[in-house]
Amino acid sequence: MPRSERYVAKDEGAGRRPALPTEVVAEWWTPVAEHLALERRCSAYTVRNYRQAFEDFWRWAQTAGVWARGVDALEVREVRDFVIEARGRFDRRTLHNHVSGLRTWAKFWQRRGKLIRNPFVGVPLPKLEKRLPQFLTEEQMQRLLRGPQRLIENESERPEIAWRDRLAMELLYGGGLRVSEVVGLNYGAVDVANGVARVVGKGRKERMCPLGRVAVAVLVKVRDTYAKKVGPDDPVLTNPNGARMTVRAVQLQLKKYLALAELPLELTPHKLRHSYATHLLNAGADLRLVQELLGHAQLTTTQVYTHVSVARLREIYAKAHPRA
Repeated sequence: MPRSERYVAKDEGAGRRPALPTEVVAEWWTPVAEHLALERRCSAYTVRNYRQAFEDFWRWAQTAGVWARGVDALEVREVRDFVIEARGRFDRRTLHNHVSGLRTWAKFWQRRGKLIRNPFVGVPLPKLEKRLPQFLTEEQMQRLLRGPQRLIENESERPEIAWRDRLAMELLYGGGLRVSEVVGLNYGAVDVANGVARVVGKGRKERMCPLGRVAVAVLVKVRDTYAKKVGPDDPVLTNPNGARMTVRAVQLQLKKYLALAELPLELTPHKLRHSYATHLLNAGADLRLVQELLGHAQLTTTQVYTHVSVARLREIYAKAHPRA
């Protein structure tokens, strides 16, 4: 496939709006997508989300007659109208992400001389509600992780599938990996002797992640008993055909074990990562260490987990301070 067409996604389909004109995609989107994927090394999800933001804006601009005048002619009032209209279709967080994507899109063309200014800088947006991360308690995690063994014991799942599923959950919780990092993990990136893995995270940044004693033991069990290929470039998690397991497959398998443990089915693999960070901080881990383990670029991203440690801090204060 030619490079200019590689990032042009298909938009036709049931329940979807018509695709953008080919010439608009080729001129205004494809170069941005290539820049995001090849130069900035953004994930496929980021490229997809930014494209959705561009498409939504283009349809609005086309209907409002703005596109025909040119993006440089976009006035502050019109940007405000776009945001107000978009609030009827998206929640606040999605709207913030869309405007961020449009700001990146316009910045790309501004640097290349197609736009004189970036109309999305300083766009007034609704305040985001503060969301605290969902996480499982240690007891709930134990119930969840016991699920695969229960299925083996009652012979309701093949052992190779149950052990693989347990490995996926152990890597998510024991290593704090993102689900995309888990499915992307190859045997060559795992140092079993030292219990660490070289993980490729957001922005193609590498970091070393301790996996934990239990996760390593499960990985060795899967590798030595059930894996068909264990070369350096072979995936740790595979489907029954030996192909790399997908993010969607991990999500679906997790729901099975959530139901078995009588836990909310809306919990996602990322919540196991939240649980990992929360339990580390509750046990006294340094915030900056947790930041490094999670692969967060900014400490403020990690600080959202500190709310769960307030009770522990109060306990330490009560024991240590003479005025407590």
